[in-house]
Amino acid sequence: MVDTFLKETETKMEKAVESTKDKFASIRAGRANVSMLDGITVDAYGAPSPLSQIGTLSAPEARLLTIDPWDKSLIPAIEKAIQQANLGLNPSNDGRIIRLSVPELTEERRKEYVKMVRKEAEEGKVAIRNIRKDVNNKLRKSEKDSEITEDDLKSGEDSVQKLTDKFTKLVDEALDKKEKELTTV
Repeated sequence: MVDTFLKETETKMEKAVESTKDKFASIRAGRANVSMLDGITVDAYGAPSPLSQIGTLSAPEARLLTIDPWDKSLIPAIEKAIQQANLGLNPSNDGRIIRLSVPELTEERRKEYVKMVRKEAEEGKVAIRNIRKDVNNKLRKSEKDSEITEDDLKSGEDSVQKLTDKFTKLVDEALDKKEKELTTV
């Protein structure tokens, strides 16, 4: 039973780390990257649709993103969604393709991004600690209900703490990597 809890815990913690890394990817570090557009939804055909599902996204140059919508009539809706996303990007189009010029990052903007990344990292670590708390509560309940022994409880809690330390360290490593990416010009 303890092994089941531990496998479940490891899976949940891996997801928490991946989620944090995905959030890091959407914070740009100078180069144009299509992941910057993740999370943008366009009102297409009366329903919100992810930008990636209504056109081809690409980064043909270091400072340029392009969006080639499959339905050209959606260009105004796509431009509106990009402006509302508050990414600091101004869309321009030629009737077929939307171009987004990615400006050089200022020092002030870099510092803002570092703060955002640190906040996301802390949220990731809080998620990991919440997973630890939940599984420890399950372990204690199982011991109270005589489903596991006191020794199983102790070793289970120790294993959960080791997993927590391991995944918290992974978030810290991802944070360090992203901070370096943001602060090096």
